[in-house]
Amino acid sequence: MKLSFALLCIFSLTGCSSLANGLAELTGLSFLHDRRSSAVITLDENIEDSAIIELHALDDVKEHAHFNITSYNGKVLVTGEAESEAIREKIIANIRIISGVKLVHNELVVAPISTMQERSGDALITIKVKDALTEVKGKPGFDATRVKVITERKVVYLMGIVHEEEGIAAAKVVQNVTGVSKIVAVFEYIDYTNKNN
Repeated sequence: MKLSFALLCIFSLTGCSSLANGLAELTGLSFLHDRRSSAVITLDENIEDSAIIELHALDDVKEHAHFNITSYNGKVLVTGEAESEAIREKIIANIRIISGVKLVHNELVVAPISTMQERSGDALITIKVKDALTEVKGKPGFDATRVKVITERKVVYLMGIVHEEEGIAAAKVVQNVTGVSKIVAVFEYIDYTNKNN
């Protein structure tokens, strides 16, 4: 029942063009198109899980911050809000020591914790961005499921392992999405001459 409701939400908000993209993520099939190996995907999931467990065990962090942890190929994006610089630094310090973390993109801001309404707005922007990514044309091999989209405070972060031309094209279509205040690309670029990717 929950899956049916989620599918209905995706269909009604994004239309047919991104339904396949949404289905791939819901069913976990997006790994079939992933440029990461299965071992790296598992490592990224472990990094995210470890970070959440570690940080939720810290009462001051749990009570005075809202954060999202996204790991992609060992590079971790931290978004959200911390009510003080000390809490912000504590969160980042705890993530840096997690096994497998290569780099931390610290996008955590010192600000009041976002409301549920703001987070719902961000979730809607994410859906619209994923839909827009399906419209990227003229880039052979481009796959919208290879771009990880995170929205926080109307700022859209784009992650993934892409060719530079793919990254530029992805950012360009996102510029036209209503509600996006800023785009931050934290892509990892690969050589376009590698035809197998």
